[in-house]
Amino acid sequence: MERSLISVFVKAGVATALSIVASLAVVAGMGVEISGASLWLPILCPLVIAFPASSFTYWQKHRLRLLNEQLRTAHAALEQANARLAEKARRDVMTGFLNREAFFSALDATRRKPNRGALLLVDADHFKRINDNFGHLVGDDALLDIAAAIGRATNAADIVGRIGGEEFAVFLVGASSDKAEKAAERIRAEVEAIGFMPAQGTTLKLTISVGGTVCWPDAKISELMRQADRQLYRAKNAGRNRVMFEKQQRLAA
Repeated sequence: MERSLISVFVKAGVATALSIVASLAVVAGMGVEISGASLWLPILCPLVIAFPASSFTYWQKHRLRLLNEQLRTAHAALEQANARLAEKARRDVMTGFLNREAFFSALDATRRKPNRGALLLVDADHFKRINDNFGHLVGDDALLDIAAAIGRATNAADIVGRIGGEEFAVFLVGASSDKAEKAAERIRAEVEAIGFMPAQGTTLKLTISVGGTVCWPDAKISELMRQADRQLYRAKNAGRNRVMFEKQQRLAA
């Protein structure tokens, strides 16, 4: 603040000095002898008028600049807050993965791309038993462990969402069917390796079933989901804790 006041007074002093010089030049230009009143009036008038007016003007400009900077800062903070809220609205509260709507939106955004990738549906096996035998809080802990395992087994470029109670979806961007099958098996193995303890002294094996499909260009979300869900159903019927993958690029008519 002190430096700002000094800057204002310096600018006002320069403006006043220029005003005095201009006033003296006008008097001299009129052919009036610069002495006595003709000397002091051109000096006193700018001092009395120009200096206070200039000081006020420069101070107002300084305040306006400060207010504009504060406004820009507040606007930037508001944009950041809005961005955080928008991102939070896209996330599942428990796992931090994309929620159902955000995941499907991200998947649909790739619709026109060639070599689109692959979709995996991941469903926890016998999850109702955990809730029934140990309670929903323990069930939530199991879900968090499964989500963490999926996170460890996927890459930063992959898109992961929680699309149901104990169902997750993984979109492997640009992955071929072979790479997608390996990724699905990596996820399955990572979950199986969890040493989950629902109660002290009790260890429970967590497993998942995975159904996958390649994502061909222009395929609708409903088509991809139906095809991946068909493979998930096969994995469940085959005994669970396994991966089934559909390599066809189009649904049968």
